[in-house]
Amino acid sequence: MDPRSEVILRQQDFLNGSVLFINAPCDDLQAQMSAQVNAQFWTWNYNEYLYLQNQKSQVHFGIDVPETDFEQAVIFVPKSKELLNYVLHNVLSRLKAGSSVFLVGEKKGGVERAAKQLQPYGSAIKLDSARHCQMWQLTSNTSPEQRPVSSWIQEYTVNTPNGELSICALPGVFSQNKLDVGTAVLLPYLSQVTSGKIADFGCGAGVISAYLAKLNPKNRIFALDVDAFALASTKFTFEKNNLLPEQLEIKAVSGIEDAPLFLHAIVSNPPFHQGIHTDYNASENLCKTSRRHLKSGGELWIVANRFLNYPVLIEQSFGRYTTKTDQQGFKVLFASTQKKS
Repeated sequence: MDPRSEVILRQQDFLNGSVLFINAPCDDLQAQMSAQVNAQFWTWNYNEYLYLQNQKSQVHFGIDVPETDFEQAVIFVPKSKELLNYVLHNVLSRLKAGSSVFLVGEKKGGVERAAKQLQPYGSAIKLDSARHCQMWQLTSNTSPEQRPVSSWIQEYTVNTPNGELSICALPGVFSQNKLDVGTAVLLPYLSQVTSGKIADFGCGAGVISAYLAKLNPKNRIFALDVDAFALASTKFTFEKNNLLPEQLEIKAVSGIEDAPLFLHAIVSNPPFHQGIHTDYNASENLCKTSRRHLKSGGELWIVANRFLNYPVLIEQSFGRYTTKTDQQGFKVLFASTQKKS
């Protein structure tokens, strides 16, 4: 049981009726809740969505608040301050003034900082502090007006050989405010990627996907990510740059195993954070099993922190790899399957 869920169970007398649990961990919290709580869930993480579906929970995956009615909400603090602002605003726009919204999180996850973000919406009190976690209760005094999703986007530009790209990033998406160093190191090599069906694994705000689409209008891009905000950002990025919609297919995935088959290339700045925690499973599986998703002669392009063991895993799978560059703490790694003679 996640310690944040344990804190909620200690204070579950405050919960009643239809309660929306947001960004909840994968544990058996629902099974241990009292009968007075009708739990429903909202997540933007596809792995959490699959877990909750498997638990027969009422769960919504996406960037929007579920359309179903709820009387209270419990928010598990996300890593991003901007994402918490987005969630608070949108949840409170659906509740009447005087409603309760609960915030729960780990101290090392910034729950005390997050609690300060409750202040514009009403009065907040700390209900509990245990297991290195805190739980806060907000009694709202406002019901803010809903805003279009597009108003939450942050934009920045990226140069390509074919002109500038405007990148559209929603709250919580990796590198929301500016181009990250790893992707910047990779971009000059994207012109070497073979054309055709290309998967961008861990697409984020769509920098790599849009870059590849702008380089070659014949490329068909499969933008893959576990995060609904990333997938929506990539779609906004394509629309902002007037890229051909038929070039892009967006897909929520739990890992590289959900990628299409017979790809000409897989390109990735692979993710290794799950909330506030480091998790290398998705990126290591990419190195070990991406070959299965490539055509004969298909290519794998990865940028990674130089301290990670991706080269060893890629070599074990592909037989060999090439380091295209090693700069600013990042390596661009390349491997290909053997072409049939």
